[in-house]
Amino acid sequence: MKFDRYDENYVYDFVGKNIRKYRKKKGWTQKQLAEKSTYSKQFISNIENNVHQTFSLGTLWRLSQVLEIKLSDLCEEPEVQKIIH
Repeated sequence: MKFDRYDENYVYDFVGKNIRKYRKKKGWTQKQLAEKSTYSKQFISNIENNVHQTFSLGTLWRLSQVLEIKLSDLCEEPEVQKIIH
């Protein structure tokens, strides 16, 4: 599902995609990330697949620590084409 940039779900979408990207760079499965972060595999799956899963800043911090990246890496917004109104 694609969200409008001004929809609050937009941030959950790209953060979830960033988590997936960095997890795959490590060569980990969702289960491995879940075990290392002490979250459930379903929770990780929901975040990555944007299944109306909200999460806290603390969750992002923990995942960034486990993935050995900066918290800001998870919050990096994808390139957005200029929107002409």
